[in-house]
Amino acid sequence: MSVLIPILIGAFAGWLASKIMNAKSSRVLLNIILGIIGGHLGNWIFNALNISIDSDWLGSIITSTLGAIILIWGFRFLFKKK
Repeated sequence: MSVLIPILIGAFAGWLASKIMNAKSSRVLLNIILGIIGGHLGNWIFNALNISIDSDWLGSIITSTLGAIILIWGFRFLFKKK
C-alpha cells in the first residue's frame, strides 16, 4: 500500500500539470513518471529555497504538480521547434 499512494499522487500531479501546461500527451504512464520526477524536483527546489509545504497528501500534490510544470516547461524550452 505504501507504493500505491506515491504512484497515485504522481499520476494525478502529472495529469494536472499536463492540463495546466496544455500538453498534448495524455498517457497515464507518462503522467505517473512526470508526477514522480516532478515531486523530486519540486522537493529539491523547495528545500533549496527554504520553503516548507505541509507533508500531507495535498502538499505532495502541490509540490509534484509544480515540479512537473517546471519539467514540461524545461522540455519545451530545450526541444522547441525553430
